[in-house]
Amino acid sequence: MYAIIDDSGQQFRVQEGDQIEVDLRSAEPGSTITFDRVMLVSDGQQTRVGKPLVDGATVTAEVLGEVKGPKLEIYKCKPRKRSTRRHVGHRQQFLSVRIDKIQG
Repeated sequence: MYAIIDDSGQQFRVQEGDQIEVDLRSAEPGSTITFDRVMLVSDGQQTRVGKPLVDGATVTAEVLGEVKGPKLEIYKCKPRKRSTRRHVGHRQQFLSVRIDKIQG
């Protein structure tokens, strides 16, 4: 069984037991989060597609903790101008969750 969920403008295809990284929010490790914006639910034989959401479908996940994403390096420079070079780095923080149950 799998589902496609929408969270913060991103879509994820999830199955029970999957571990995904969603946008950071305030949640304690060990607590549960419920995703109610489910766009598709399939159990192998039958597929329910929402318009845009499936009524009554939810995905429950357990919070594992905060993680950092990969290092993104931003290098800006203008050709033939020595004084306009910048090197900036950034690491986005995410919330790691494990999918426990898909209802729908």
